[in-house]
Parts: sequence; C-alpha cells; structure tokens
Amino acid sequence: MRQPPLLQRLRAKKRSQSLLIGVTWYTEETWAQVKATATDPERFEASFPKWKAMAIKAQREFLRSGVRAIECRIIPQEFFAWCTLNNQENNATSRAEFISEKLSAAQNSPA
Repeated sequence: MRQPPLLQRLRAKKRSQSLLIGVTWYTEETWAQVKATATDPERFEASFPKWKAMAIKAQREFLRSGVRAIECRIIPQEFFAWCTLNNQENNATSRAEFISEKLSAAQNSPA
C-alpha cells in the first residue's frame, strides 16, 4: 500500500492537532468569591447566569474556529495563594496566567 505524499500527511496531522486553550471556569460560589476580591470587578458579568451564558457561547465560538477550549476551574484559595506567591493582584491578567499555568501543568504531567 502506497503512503500519501508528505505534504498531504502533514496537513492531516495539522488538522488532528487542534489548538488547546484553558477557559477560566467557576461555580456560582467561586465566581462570587473571586469577583468579590478582584481589583477589576467591572470585568465580570453582572451575574453568574450571565457569566455562564457568555462562557458557554465563547466555548462554542472557539470550537467552531478549530480551538479546543478546556474548562479550567478556579479554586479561590489555590488562586489567592498563587497570587501571593507570585506577587500578583486578582485581575484579568493574573487569572488568565494562572489558568494558563494550570493547563500547561496538566498537559505536562504523566498520564
């Protein structure tokens, strides 16, 4: 059996390796805790149901564009400890960095 040309194999491989991002995910309780201590509470939606609807919509949009969006739950105490350790405030940038680090750690840990 003859193998497909190299370019065709590389394209198939690229399609199978979709991008992966972590999406900050909350429960109603953790959303309230993180928002209450955020230096940028205006970046949060007005209510948890509004946040959840936005997050689900964003996940669908990512999927449509070929990006896998993995739910990465924030555990407030873990996040706050990370902020202290890294001399960070609770803001959008640090939340994104925290989730990025969690996703990287999960990908690099043995299965």
